[in-house]
Amino acid sequence: SAARDRALPLRRLLASCGAGAAGREPARRLCPVSKTCQTGKISTAEATTQSHTARDAAVQTEQSKDAVQDFQQEVQVDYIGLLSFLQRVEDAVIKELNKNWKSHAFDGFEVNWTDQDETVLCLHTLSYPEAQDQNLQVTSVSWNATGSVIACSYGRLDDGDWSTEKSYVCTWNLDRRGLNPQQPDLVVDVPSSVMCLAFHPSQPSLIAGGLFSGELVVWDTSRTEDPVIWRTGMTDDTHTDPVYQVNWLPDSKHRNHAQLLSVGTDGKILVWREERDGRLALAEGFAIVAQQIPRSTRLKKVAWGEAAVGVTSLSFSPFDAGVFVVGVEGGYCLRCSTAAQSLALPRPGSSVPLRAPAELAFSPHAGPVYSVSCSPFHRNLFLSCGTDGQVHLHSMLQTQPLFALQLSKKYLFCVCWSPVRPLVFAAASGEGEVHLFDLARSTQKPTVSLKQSVGDCPVYCLEFNTKHTRLLAAGDAAGTVKVWQLSSDFTEQGPREMSHLEQLASEIMD
Repeated sequence: SAARDRALPLRRLLASCGAGAAGREPARRLCPVSKTCQTGKISTAEATTQSHTARDAAVQTEQSKDAVQDFQQEVQVDYIGLLSFLQRVEDAVIKELNKNWKSHAFDGFEVNWTDQDETVLCLHTLSYPEAQDQNLQVTSVSWNATGSVIACSYGRLDDGDWSTEKSYVCTWNLDRRGLNPQQPDLVVDVPSSVMCLAFHPSQPSLIAGGLFSGELVVWDTSRTEDPVIWRTGMTDDTHTDPVYQVNWLPDSKHRNHAQLLSVGTDGKILVWREERDGRLALAEGFAIVAQQIPRSTRLKKVAWGEAAVGVTSLSFSPFDAGVFVVGVEGGYCLRCSTAAQSLALPRPGSSVPLRAPAELAFSPHAGPVYSVSCSPFHRNLFLSCGTDGQVHLHSMLQTQPLFALQLSKKYLFCVCWSPVRPLVFAAASGEGEVHLFDLARSTQKPTVSLKQSVGDCPVYCLEFNTKHTRLLAAGDAAGTVKVWQLSSDFTEQGPREMSHLEQLASEIMD
């Protein structure tokens, strides 16, 4: 009963609360409630906005006439002030223009708008694996008339039986998008070692080659089935020794035709003309014999006047088509003339009389001369190199060289003037290097020496590209052709460069 008495007030309190619920707001509960403010996960997806078709459209708006008038009104020229200024400076400007016109500070300087390139780079290393498997060497390189195709011949210049060994002529188009450096665009099989090549100067698909057998062949690279279009065949007129150089000559009698000149170690310099039946017929010829060369200990063992002197290289003067220089096995360089009329010793079997062209013999190298090159910028200068490892700079007007450079302890196989820089030339060495000389910098050492091949693998041939003047091709005994991109230093003619060349040509050796 006591418990009931204590609970009674509590019941009354609860009852009173319930009774007032109808007329008043219920009491607000203070119990805490947990809530989150994070929204639900937002789903995302990637979608492309590229349309399937594209079209160019002009977005230039047309200018209103009012805008043109407003613009013209804003431009105000003080014509009276401009006239006064021009009258004030007229005498000074004319004086400076006359001074510049008479100045020779920039003689021979050509503006070059191409990007400057300060380094020499190897752009391509070309090879034909099948020729390399036979250990064949690159004996010659030549650029075609467009400057985009490079050809090389494979053969041998070292010891071995070359006469019966199969060889190749390969071409690569460097502008082709899918260029494969180990897959030539064209491969021509040749039954004899090819010793030299020359592309036609104006017809890009014609290329002439001289063979170890003494024969000359002309290929048309546009004919894939049978590219041979002319050949000398083996006749009494054909060289009896390997052909070491071949040149294209203009035919003075027929404008649309060209003639071929070949030189060989049988001492003969032969000029060939094309015949309709695919033959090359002998047009005229020359012969170098011992009687045309000063007496030397190298020739005492043979009967004087009877020995043919092997010709290894030839270069025509760009200034006189009748003058050329030859290098011979005896170490001499000879200045020759196509106008020579005196006959060499009679050669039995030749269909035309062979003339003696030599006019002047220059001081010799200490071994056979392998290459000569006439300057394209000076009528009297030419270079020569040979087995003594020296490069000689000669003047046509004196027998002694202007200077001699010892570049190699081994042979030098090729020397060539730049077609665009009067003071630049390149030389190929037996140590596997291509030496670039800039005589404006030094006459004693190369400006740059490029390592063509691993070890001491000789570089046999090189040729500048006359169309793309930054390109120089070189071939070596490893069977590879490297195409070098020259820096702008070697391709841009500097001020007073021609004056410097003239100064070199006028020097007289004691």
